[in-house]
Amino acid sequence: MPLFEFECKSCAYKFEDLVSSNQAAVVCPRCNSIETRKLISMFAAASAGSGSAPSCARPGCGAGGFS
Repeated sequence: MPLFEFECKSCAYKFEDLVSSNQAAVVCPRCNSIETRKLISMFAAASAGSGSAPSCARPGCGAGGFS
């Protein structure tokens, strides 16, 4: 089951929920409303910063250059 982020339209509470494909509605855990909407999520990514070397620069790790 995928994990999605939701926001309740009634109380503006943001939460995550595991959603199955046959689940009828997502219920807000704070106010029990079914007036929720799925949010567009951003995935977490580590950034080394501009101009710095990749965090894994050894050959074969996928982040380094060719050797």
